[in-house]
Amino acid sequence: MALAKVEEKFQLLNEAIELLQKNVECSALDALIETFENLLDDGRVHVEDGTPDEATVAKLKDLYQKIDLASLSKEEQRSVLQLCLLQAYKREKVQVNHQMTPDTIGFLLAYLIEKVGKYTAGLKLLDLTVGTGNLLSAILSTLEKSGWKELDVYGVDNDDTMLALANISAELMQSKTQLIHQDALAELQVPPADIVVADLPVGYYPLDSRAKEYQTAFAEGHSYVHYLLIEQALEQLVAGGWGVFVVPRGMFEAPEAKRLLQLIQEKGYLQGLLNLPQQLFINENSQKSILLLQKKGAQAKQAEPILLGEFPLMKNQSEFVEFMKEIDNWQAQNFA
Repeated sequence: MALAKVEEKFQLLNEAIELLQKNVECSALDALIETFENLLDDGRVHVEDGTPDEATVAKLKDLYQKIDLASLSKEEQRSVLQLCLLQAYKREKVQVNHQMTPDTIGFLLAYLIEKVGKYTAGLKLLDLTVGTGNLLSAILSTLEKSGWKELDVYGVDNDDTMLALANISAELMQSKTQLIHQDALAELQVPPADIVVADLPVGYYPLDSRAKEYQTAFAEGHSYVHYLLIEQALEQLVAGGWGVFVVPRGMFEAPEAKRLLQLIQEKGYLQGLLNLPQQLFINENSQKSILLLQKKGAQAKQAEPILLGEFPLMKNQSEFVEFMKEIDNWQAQNFA
């Protein structure tokens, strides 16, 4: 990847986003979305009620010609979008559950999917909490390089802004991802999936009446949204299908986790729990793990042993390669 070219395009994009934000008086995130939507619409500037004004439109068109997204590879376009998102996050305080999942985590999820998933054309992959779409695009990019193509891909989110970002990400990747605007805990408007992924939001789900439809709901007060989403994923998977989730580290150590573990034992198999490198996170409370579940049925069976451990940092190449070999051996032992 030509880093100089990516940096140059990012600077031009940042200039266009700032110009639009100032003239239209909108948030940095909305200006980013409109800028990319304009570029994907062959550089046509969307004007509504005379804004942006004519002088700004002329400047934007000039910048769009210099940006020329088509001159970048799909990966370079993804990198530019990521840089623009990070810049928007700096300008505005974005809640944790709305921040994009780093590519490193997407690569690791894709690696695990390759190890346990059986690839077929038309395989259905669902991101239950698609957000900005960065996790999904990182997974698809990695799988595509391994020959996984012609996938039926779905993404669900109840936030318009996040879905707009996910749509931009999908268009840059030239992915035919179908994005659905809905609460992921309502009845899902997508077909059963072979693989469900999610960087699970952490916190309480506000709709107690809907939460009561789930076994993992608490008897009193709000229930944990990540518990409910894991249960929803297990329902949505085909028999023998796989769920690969980014979850809070130490999730099963909480006293409330007993109900979740009972559900997993009833509906599926806990096949792996791998801690992500501590250095990827700001503090101890924000640390995450990757949870690997398989739904019962078909040829599914409990792995022996369960895959446990902690990923080394990728920059520690020898340690990282050795850890990946351990995963390969575990896969060969259980799912070859």
